[in-house]
Amino acid sequence: MAAAPQWKVYDSEGIYQAACKEIEAASILVTWYGEGSTIRKGHSQIVWTEGKDGEASDTFEYTAQFVGV
Repeated sequence: MAAAPQWKVYDSEGIYQAACKEIEAASILVTWYGEGSTIRKGHSQIVWTEGKDGEASDTFEYTAQFVGV
């Protein structure tokens, strides 16, 4: 049985929107949801906040490096 995706995406209002297996995919989604949206490891640990930590759309690979993947 496959494990659940570890990266969770929340919009700027804190509403859970998606789960991703790849941090780069989560980066695309936070770009879509805009400033204040977050990528979390699990549902609690915020590892990226769009706008505060940068713009994920600048380079999705940078987001992965920033998070430490």
